[in-house]
Amino acid sequence: MAPVPFHRLQIAEVVTETDQAHSLVFALPDGLRDTFAYRPGQFLTLRVPVDGKPLQRCYSLSSTPEVDNALRVTIKRVQGGRVSNWICDHLGAGDTVEVMAPAGVFTPPTLHGDFLLLAGGSGITPVLSIAKAALRHGRGAVTLVYANRDERSIIFAETIAALARSHPGRLRVIHWLDSVQGPPTQRQLEELARPWSLAECFVCGPGPFMDAAQAALQELGVPRGKLHVERFLSLPDAPAAKPPAQPAVMDAATPPPSVRGAALTVQLDGATHHVGVTPDETVLDALQRAGVAAPNSCRAGLCGACMCQVTRGDVTLGENHVLDRADLEAGWTLACQARAASDEIHLKFPD
Repeated sequence: MAPVPFHRLQIAEVVTETDQAHSLVFALPDGLRDTFAYRPGQFLTLRVPVDGKPLQRCYSLSSTPEVDNALRVTIKRVQGGRVSNWICDHLGAGDTVEVMAPAGVFTPPTLHGDFLLLAGGSGITPVLSIAKAALRHGRGAVTLVYANRDERSIIFAETIAALARSHPGRLRVIHWLDSVQGPPTQRQLEELARPWSLAECFVCGPGPFMDAAQAALQELGVPRGKLHVERFLSLPDAPAAKPPAQPAVMDAATPPPSVRGAALTVQLDGATHHVGVTPDETVLDALQRAGVAAPNSCRAGLCGACMCQVTRGDVTLGENHVLDRADLEAGWTLACQARAASDEIHLKFPD
């Protein structure tokens, strides 16, 4: 398995956003600017030593390319959160952190359209990045529905207010406070979203909020291709024993064939690569062994950075906490968890 490339970045500044949320602003050397080029909505994977053990977590970029000068991630304390709480307690300006290059597919295909953004709590981080990019470079209207426990919990309150003042004809902000109205239900989110359900929709936040928001948008008939969700789970401390792999795209009555190896054809960044993949390696392993820089991050089926689509052949999928039934039926898989189940496989990564 190829090593995951981490780069050591220095923290230029730590910004207190709320009592429970801090932003890390990184000083990026000129030699790494191309490596850390990113799209709005992407994330960074940080590796920090907690109790002497290196642990990894994914944190969304709250900065926006071509708008903010520096890379910034925003981290909120969570109950029992070993890494998030350790970062908030221990890291300051001048410290260094191991960081992977930006990754993730929670990013707009274009900025020239209307956007409906639903965020809960720290889910505002990638959503804010998208909002700022759309307002700077796009021409459409942006509606932000932002749910929090109470007014003190609102991250980037002043930034959001300033954006609303600067774009009065394009940005609409709806704050939802649980302390006043209780947590938003699916029905309530349906009514809030209904006037703008034809827009490109992005959802990020705590699990219950995301479940309600996703169900609301699906009930409103938002097409699958216009509904984008971002879920982050804690990465495992060590590789866990994997359950028997299940077919990602295959008739349930037909078990996957046993293959000794497969011919893999991959479309990535406008280029076509031909790689052999063995039974004991994942698609991502094979690509990295061949020197193909495929997008990836957690390598545990948790973040979706390595999503790709099977256009010919079959794969089996191990751990999967990202793709739903509709994704699987459409041929999507995770390169870090996909193994060959046919002699020939064609894959396509998103443009």
